[in-house]
Amino acid sequence: MKSVANPDVTTAIQHLFKAVHAGGVDLRVLELVHLRAGQINGCSPCVYAGVASARKHGESDERLHGVVAWREAPFSSESERAALALTEAATRIQDGAPGVTDDIWDDAAQFGRNELSAIILNIALTNFFNRINHTLREPAGTAW
Repeated sequence: MKSVANPDVTTAIQHLFKAVHAGGVDLRVLELVHLRAGQINGCSPCVYAGVASARKHGESDERLHGVVAWREAPFSSESERAALALTEAATRIQDGAPGVTDDIWDDAAQFGRNELSAIILNIALTNFFNRINHTLREPAGTAW
């Protein structure tokens, strides 16, 4: 199934990415957030692209392999753990999970207002792409 590029949609998405990157969040945190949301949703193109992009930003294979089990793996900082917990709570809507609890929100509050807004937008944008990729049946490794 092929998608048809709409210039207005492309421009809108570029503005969203610009907003995410203007938030001042370490790019590696954004990459981990993107990867974790993609893993949860089983989005192979986002997992594939997320790993490739994270490597470009200096992530090690060890840390990338640990994202799926970040609670048990010793590779994440406190701020990364807060971002990953927020990612899971915001992404696991259909699982019947409690969502973003007060504890998760309190931990995420270590990020400044602009950073937290960027992380939340990044989570939402990744979930958006996960659904588009699922709908279009995009395979991993596809160049967009």
